[in-house]
Amino acid sequence: MLAALLAVGGCKAGDQDGKGADEGGGGPSRPAASGSALAAVSSLTVKGRAPKTGYERSEFGSSWVDTDDNGCGTRDDILKRDLKDVKFRDGHCLVASGTLTDDPYTGRDVRFVRGRSKVDIDHVVALSDAWQKGAQKWDRDKRLEFANDPLNLIAVDASANRRKGDGDAATWLPPNKAYRCDYVAHQVAVKKAYGLWVTGAERTAMRRVLGGCPGTKLPAR
Repeated sequence: MLAALLAVGGCKAGDQDGKGADEGGGGPSRPAASGSALAAVSSLTVKGRAPKTGYERSEFGSSWVDTDDNGCGTRDDILKRDLKDVKFRDGHCLVASGTLTDDPYTGRDVRFVRGRSKVDIDHVVALSDAWQKGAQKWDRDKRLEFANDPLNLIAVDASANRRKGDGDAATWLPPNKAYRCDYVAHQVAVKKAYGLWVTGAERTAMRRVLGGCPGTKLPAR
C-alpha cells in the first residue's frame, strides 16, 4: 500500500533523503507542481522558535477525547484507521489488538495489544513544536482541536516515536526513507491549516525532502 501511495504522490523510494534538491539553498531541483506540498512550503511564515515556557500537555486538553461525537476517543479512531486485523474489546470502539503493517517510521510490522502496546499515536507536528511556533497564542478550544485532528495523527512504532520527541523536519526525519515525502507533506499541511510558523532551517529541510518528490500533493482532511 505504501508503494502505491508513493506512486500516486509522485515519490520514488530513493528520493526522500533530499538528494534531489539543491543543497546550497534548500530549493527544489525540479519545479513545484500547483497544489503540491512543495509549493505550499512557500506559504508558511518563517520565524524563530519561541520559548517553550508554559508548555504542558494539558494545555491541549485531556488526552484523546471524542471530538467527532462518534462515541470513541481519538486514539481508538486512529488505531481503527491505521491497524489491520483489528479486534475490539467492546464490539465497536475500544481496540484490543491489531497489527500496524509497514510502520511508516520504520517499515516494520508492529503488533498492537492493548495494555502492552508497541504502537504510539504520534502528532506529526508535535504539540511542543506547535506551542513554540504559534499555538501558545491560541484559545483552549483550538488547541484541543489541533491535538485531536486526524490530519496530524498517525499510528507508528513506539520506539521510533520516542526518539523523535518534539523534533521538526530540520531535526528529525523517519528512518524509513520511503515515507519521508509523505511525512513532511503532512507537516506542511498541518502547519498551513493552523497558521503555525516554521524556522528557516525547518523550511530548508522541507524543501530539501520535497524537492525529491515535487509532485507530492498537499494532504487534506
